[in-house]
Amino acid sequence: MKQNVLIIGAGGVAQVVAHKCAQNNDVLGDIHIASRTLSKCEAILESVREKGAMKQEGVLEAHQVDAMDSAAVAALINKTGAQIVINVGSAFVNMTVMDACIETGAAYIDTAIHEDPTKICETPPWYANYEWKKRDLCAEKGVTAILGAGFDPGVVNAFARFAIDEYMDEVKSIDIVDINAGSHGKYFATNFDPEINFREFTGVVYYWEDQQWKEKKMFETGHDWELPVVGTSRAYQSGHDEVHSLATNYPQADVRFWMGFGDHYINVFTVLQNLGLLSEQPVKTAEGQEVVPLKVVKAVLPDPSSLAPNYTGKTCIGDLVKGTKDGQDVEVFVYNVADHKDAYNEVGSQGISYTAGVPPVAAAMLVATGEWDAKTMKNVEELDPKPFFTILDNIGLPTRVQVGGLGGEDKAWNE
Repeated sequence: MKQNVLIIGAGGVAQVVAHKCAQNNDVLGDIHIASRTLSKCEAILESVREKGAMKQEGVLEAHQVDAMDSAAVAALINKTGAQIVINVGSAFVNMTVMDACIETGAAYIDTAIHEDPTKICETPPWYANYEWKKRDLCAEKGVTAILGAGFDPGVVNAFARFAIDEYMDEVKSIDIVDINAGSHGKYFATNFDPEINFREFTGVVYYWEDQQWKEKKMFETGHDWELPVVGTSRAYQSGHDEVHSLATNYPQADVRFWMGFGDHYINVFTVLQNLGLLSEQPVKTAEGQEVVPLKVVKAVLPDPSSLAPNYTGKTCIGDLVKGTKDGQDVEVFVYNVADHKDAYNEVGSQGISYTAGVPPVAAAMLVATGEWDAKTMKNVEELDPKPFFTILDNIGLPTRVQVGGLGGEDKAWNE
């Protein structure tokens, strides 16, 4: 059994992770959190104490570390005795944190794919560019590494595996739909790190269809989805992490990702992009200073964690999976609905951070008990989804199914 958790990062998702780890410290043991800015870590731990989140008396400590320094992360893992590392820092630190885990033997869990800050939308499948290159080494050293264990990627990967295992002999398509029907009240803001948010949408939209990679432009293809609770919402085909592992593990299926956007977001995004303000490449000002436009935009936008107090409404994220069973066409929609205000009242974060932060804690609990302690590298769809759903049900993100597709018989996943 593995215990003692080190959380890397101190943003809105890290706050959720810290609260949920504290609520389950009887399973997870000591809780440590580290980032470049110690004061941010300390503020998160203070919010944990204010909410009385600790299930039982235990260690709750903050640390300073540069997560780009693999040796420093390894030293901190050894110092804290952490056997599980939950990386919810920037997507730029994945590989240095993973290397530290491989060196020390700690289990590694992240919520998004690694990115090179100088590149956008590299050659698919994205995981093959960085993470999967370490898969053999993880297996050789017996190190558990669970990739993309947030919501999307993460829970939606488990949704796909569950739908296929339970309802199909053969899968034909997986459409992941992410709708945020909430309102933060700001003129313009992103729900997570603006730099990562914009990088997702300025490059090529890669998707898997007819057993090959295909390309679109962002906002080229939209579709109105009639979803549970949130109703009709317009979503656009987008590039996203989970497409790249699902397409590899289910190559016979078409795999697409759809994200909801309002006209206002698209208009502001388009202006920023047309002005060159979303570029990741440095430019020089008239005064000779070198700046990265995307980082300047990030600096002037609201911090995503600041949106939480006034956020209202709900999210609906799910997979519409189609296939065949006994020669007949079948489809199911596996999904979750989360509430922004409920998330804020419980852990002080908005619903997007909540849906991203709860699943890696569930994954950590499964590593702690041994059920997901794979001792090699896995994407979430390669692991048994049922114990994952059971914990998610218990800690805030229940899974439901509409049998027959959208609008079909609605029930809990285990009914």
